[in-house]
Amino acid sequence: MSVPKIKKVLNCCLLGLASLLLSTANAKTVQNFEQVKQNERQKFKIIALAPHIVELLFDIGAGEQIIATGSYADYPEQAKTLPRVGDHSRLQIEKILQLKPDLVIAWKSGNPLEDLDRLQQFGIPVVYSDPKTLEDVGKELLMLGDLTGRQTLAKHRADTYLTQLAKLRHDFANQTPVTVFFEIWPAPLQTIAGNAWPQQHLNTCGAINIFAELNNDYPSVSLEQVISKMPQAIIQPKSNTQSVNKLYNWQKFSFLPAVQHSFIFRPDADKLFRMTTRVLSEVDVLCEQIQQARRVYQRK
Repeated sequence: MSVPKIKKVLNCCLLGLASLLLSTANAKTVQNFEQVKQNERQKFKIIALAPHIVELLFDIGAGEQIIATGSYADYPEQAKTLPRVGDHSRLQIEKILQLKPDLVIAWKSGNPLEDLDRLQQFGIPVVYSDPKTLEDVGKELLMLGDLTGRQTLAKHRADTYLTQLAKLRHDFANQTPVTVFFEIWPAPLQTIAGNAWPQQHLNTCGAINIFAELNNDYPSVSLEQVISKMPQAIIQPKSNTQSVNKLYNWQKFSFLPAVQHSFIFRPDADKLFRMTTRVLSEVDVLCEQIQQARRVYQRK
């Protein structure tokens, strides 16, 4: 038998053995979840497969229960020290089995579903997180609070978050619209539309996305299309590690209102794009920037 075939057989045996061991260990966690006591839920060993899940778990005091995560979890600081077991394209099945988690919390829109199905076949319970709206962050906190037996703190965090969201929407409701171009990627130019996560941020701030009506949530557009819309502001979210040179240079189009008035805003992408409680602080910053532009255009 060739070496590759021997390795394949050994891997299958290892996975099968791990499956047998885990199926009994995890039987109490999800199949009979409602019967698990609160103090036992607080001891669940959790693999959290997305940055927003990790952050929300720390938010409700369950960070110590996380034994591994995906490639991009970087907040809070403790998250950077967690073992990595995959990314959006592939999970390290064997490594996950070796860690013997009681529970895997996955991002339905951002983790490989085929690998997650395999984990369930091996007896590992998988719970899905899939926030679509700003309100859903509050629901996620409550769901994670139930899973980890930390309902009290989770409810407090959720109530605080939803109160802040309601205030933001009230503060910027019924304002004079400002037309904006939201840049996701510079080459080719990519923007947002429809039900994209950042579209809600613009709605909250009373801004009008010049491409809101396009079918794709994250469509590619041409430079000519952007110029023809003459946006009053341009939004270029940027992470702390990203160079400005990686963003599109709009300064050469001095006739654009956004360029004329220096209304090119660069909010923190790490906060703005992540479905966590921190998103509101950055939406607030963005709304204030758009409000600044609004005042100028109103005077004119």
